[in-house]
Amino acid sequence: MKTNAVVGMASAILMLWVGIAWAGSPGRIGTGGAPELRLPVGARSTALMGADIGSVQGAEALYYNPAGIAATDNRTEVMFSHTAYIADMEVNFVGVTQSLSDFGTIGISAKVLSIGEMVRTTEAAPDGFGDTFSPTYSVLAFGYGKRMTDRVNFGGTVSYVAEKILQESAAGMAFDFGFQYETGYHGMNLGMTMKNFGPNLQYNGSDFDLSAQLPGTDPQSDPRTVGTGAAQFELPSYFQLGLSYPAARGNTPLTLYGLFQSNSFGRDEGRLGAELGIRKVLALRAGYRFNGNDQELFNWSYGIGLVVPMGGSKLSVEYAGEPVKTGVFDDVQHIAVSLYF
Repeated sequence: MKTNAVVGMASAILMLWVGIAWAGSPGRIGTGGAPELRLPVGARSTALMGADIGSVQGAEALYYNPAGIAATDNRTEVMFSHTAYIADMEVNFVGVTQSLSDFGTIGISAKVLSIGEMVRTTEAAPDGFGDTFSPTYSVLAFGYGKRMTDRVNFGGTVSYVAEKILQESAAGMAFDFGFQYETGYHGMNLGMTMKNFGPNLQYNGSDFDLSAQLPGTDPQSDPRTVGTGAAQFELPSYFQLGLSYPAARGNTPLTLYGLFQSNSFGRDEGRLGAELGIRKVLALRAGYRFNGNDQELFNWSYGIGLVVPMGGSKLSVEYAGEPVKTGVFDDVQHIAVSLYF
């Protein structure tokens, strides 16, 4: 690509960045729902603070940028990841991608957030009734990606979001779109994603029903069952623009990543990441997030990855950690295992 074309593209991206830089809505923090959609998966991208959307590939890309599922040279990829989250919560993820040659690449994934057991309480019984319940949050996704040209990948995912608390449940659809562009200029890659767009969700269930004596009815008549409902809530949508740059090549390549994220329900933020490879076997990673929020739980991330050849296939084992600023909780731990065929 000619230099002036790259400069023009960079200028357009900068204008877009400036135009949406004020789109964050700090006043809406906590008003969105479906937080499981925003919880990261895997370990490689987590260690880079998710800043690698321009070059992420394979099964991990099902979450971070669906365009990346078409970027890999592997025909089949399988990834399992487990996250030990704060307050004894856990996030488990499995993703599979399969290349279908000229048709493109498809993928499926499942993510489950486990809250653990909670004591059931009410206003009348703030200390509980002696029993517990376990909320469940799950996301099932189907993705499709295609290499449109030798430099452009495009992809999308459709996710089914399901939540259940006691007898109440909410379910709906969420959509992600993304693309990746190999600029041809010093190895830089661009990526864009639009995530978690879809209709509002609403909880419904039998626990919203009340037995009450309606006004104006005979006091001797039986109480009537009155149905109530919860308010609808929006999905935590956001827009991302990312860039990757190979600062060094050879046996110890160093790749730098930068990302801007515009949130619908929070401050806009920037993210940085760095990855140092060692002979295509070992990788050391670090990431940083900044958004001007002193109450943010996570700002730093770190990780390590190991690739083991297995004949015609490969096995990778990845680890990432996120220190919690408050010191109340242990570091969040991410472990991922991937198979490449």
